[in-house]
Amino acid sequence: MTQAFLAIVGPTASGKTERGIRLAQEQNAEIISVDSRQVYKYLNVGTAKPQDTHGIPYHLIDLLEPDQTFSAADFVRLATEKVREIRSREKTPIFVGGTGLYFKALTEGLSPLPPADPQIRERLQKEAVEKGRPALHARLAAIDPAAAAKIPANNIQRLIRALEVYEVSGKPISRWHAEHQKTGLSLQFFGMDPGREELERRIESRCRRMLEDGVVEETQALLDRGIPETCPALSGLGYPRVIAYLKGTLSKDECLRLLIQDTRQYAKRQRTWFRHQLEVEWKR
Repeated sequence: MTQAFLAIVGPTASGKTERGIRLAQEQNAEIISVDSRQVYKYLNVGTAKPQDTHGIPYHLIDLLEPDQTFSAADFVRLATEKVREIRSREKTPIFVGGTGLYFKALTEGLSPLPPADPQIRERLQKEAVEKGRPALHARLAAIDPAAAAKIPANNIQRLIRALEVYEVSGKPISRWHAEHQKTGLSLQFFGMDPGREELERRIESRCRRMLEDGVVEETQALLDRGIPETCPALSGLGYPRVIAYLKGTLSKDECLRLLIQDTRQYAKRQRTWFRHQLEVEWKR
């Protein structure tokens, strides 16, 4: 696959989905979602999952149960299959999303990481609950400073995976990543950035709308299904704050304030990452 396909990237709430759908309508294209949370079923409000795609096929969403794990390698495999499938229909794929690691894996490849160890992973998940995520992050910083600098303490899935890889192999995950090989997929990156003030306004509006549209009820329904709060799906942006509200440790106003704060910080990290890690043509 040597053809360069369009990829629309940018921070959360920057308008990627809307732009992607418009372009897909114009170009007889289908969309491949590049989002590490929208792959999960039942997480609709909290992940801002597209609800009306105007008839445009939107792939790689609603694939997994919330307690299932999903890696960058899984994404590359499925995305590559979808590219072939879409091309077989004489249509063009457009990649849309904000998970930078997945974009990097698509274009630069992945190192052959050791397989997951369920026992180690379960133990680390329990430690994250009992000792706190900062404690696990400090442990990673001691054994793999390069990985710790790139993995926020709140990203529990990547944090646990990095620790797991070290325990299984005795080699830091940053060294594994240094041994990656390139894939045959080429992407042309088009970045959405409405500017800091406008983005902050959109983020605040989205967070308020999430609470109005039922993210609290959505989260409660997941917990009622027996989904553990430490599962991969609920460890991402937003849900931990809502869980704290449901437990009574946050008021609704505090929950909203922290949702806005967390989302702004996440968007800032995304903007920085895309500007330093990929060659992106930015548009407002």
